[in-house]
Amino acid sequence: MKSFPCYSFFAFFLFLVLSSCEQKPEVLEETSPEISKPRTIVTTDGEIDDVDSFIRMLLYANEFQIEGLVISSSMWHYKGDGKGTLFTSEMEMTKTMYGAIPDLRWPGVKWMDPLLDAYGEVYPKLSQHAEGFPTAEYLESLVKVGNIDFEGEMEEDTEGSDFIKAKLLDDNQEPLYLQVWGGTNTIARALKSIEDEYKDKPEWEAIYKKVIDKAIIYAILDQDATYRKYIAPNWPDLKIFYNSSQFWCFAYAWKRAVPESQHYLFEGEFMGNEIINNHGPLLKQYYSYGDGQKQEGDDEHIHGDPTKLENAQWGTFGVYDFISEGDSPAYLHLIDVGLNNLNHPEWGGWGGRLEQSDSLPNRWEDGQNVLDYNPFTEKLDATYPQIRWVKAIQQDFAARADWCVMDYADANHSPIVKAVGSNQVNAKAGESLTLQVETSDPDGDELETKFWIYQEVGTYLGDATLSVDGNQVTVSLDPSSLGQLHVIAEVTDNGVHPMTRYQRFVVEVGK
Repeated sequence: MKSFPCYSFFAFFLFLVLSSCEQKPEVLEETSPEISKPRTIVTTDGEIDDVDSFIRMLLYANEFQIEGLVISSSMWHYKGDGKGTLFTSEMEMTKTMYGAIPDLRWPGVKWMDPLLDAYGEVYPKLSQHAEGFPTAEYLESLVKVGNIDFEGEMEEDTEGSDFIKAKLLDDNQEPLYLQVWGGTNTIARALKSIEDEYKDKPEWEAIYKKVIDKAIIYAILDQDATYRKYIAPNWPDLKIFYNSSQFWCFAYAWKRAVPESQHYLFEGEFMGNEIINNHGPLLKQYYSYGDGQKQEGDDEHIHGDPTKLENAQWGTFGVYDFISEGDSPAYLHLIDVGLNNLNHPEWGGWGGRLEQSDSLPNRWEDGQNVLDYNPFTEKLDATYPQIRWVKAIQQDFAARADWCVMDYADANHSPIVKAVGSNQVNAKAGESLTLQVETSDPDGDELETKFWIYQEVGTYLGDATLSVDGNQVTVSLDPSSLGQLHVIAEVTDNGVHPMTRYQRFVVEVGK
């Protein structure tokens, strides 16, 4: 996700985004089986908010299988060809802003190095707290340089595009999530290379099916034209999760998206004391307002200048205030916190909620058709499907920051929540059913269990009354309403930085 000027077009866009009798249930199927960690490749242009997204992602690197870290370009950042060739953006905003230029705000291809070195320093501590953290050496081996000369450049094979191509063609058919933190051009080049090699061969149909069965793109906005111009027309069956609205609460405009009562989770007292400072060398490199840091190569990165905190582009800020992590929803979607959203992006989770397009069945997207009721504004809101999780996500981040410097006995760890019986049940209209979870905490903390209905996700439109008794809830259904009802068990510990996990019950209400 990138920074924008205060143009009237964007102000209008942002306005649209932000205004926006008891019995045992019948078992449908067993509780969701364990699955292997999701595989993912990150493509990134190295913007300062990519750096901050990357640092947070490293603290969750045990939750998914990182298989590639590919440097790419975007409409906001490209290297140039070194010959002084002038380039004009294909995207209207940056075309107007910059005109014809030879390069743009390029942070180089080495910006991950000090972060991975610092990760290596905190790795022994992180590994006390959870299994599965990759070594720094492994992650360093995944860093590849993709198509970076210009925005949207996809004419030449590169180390990065070849790497993605090889992953798409390997024999592992588990889903491969391609995170797009910049432009899609390096991914487009990998796909074009596959097409060039196989399109006129007998195996093309099988190769095409292999790729579309495996690849899932998670994109934050369009940051070049290669998806629209090449990927969508030539790979129409390739799945894409497209986030254009919900990411704002983790992006530069967070003050306008996040309810004011939760601003403290992004302000300097929390960010500086609980995450950035005294939490080791990795988090010390996290960019924040007024911290004195300056990214080499990006003249527009002035956020760290303590003299420029008042009347800044997105408001007035304090030292150590959050700047942006606009790309973080792409991997937050991959973290299993018990919401079962990985294969159901339309159900919502820490990466937001995306619904399947009516006209393009392989596209899931947010926007004005994906609205959740915002209790802070008492309106339907295109950003609230992400905002509703913000407090839990930020407290979880702070708890993991402690992992970088604390021994296991001194830090907090997430509670364990399991459904008693199945989490997918059948019920009849007018009946009452009881749902129950089993909870425990690795630190022996006290736990609080809440049950609530995720109304916007289901198709059940009638009244459903919840009567909670500890870890179980009795759901009384309307005798005249049918459809799918989502009941969420939300369990939070009482640690210094409370951590929350969930269990989703999906109730099919029929006659």
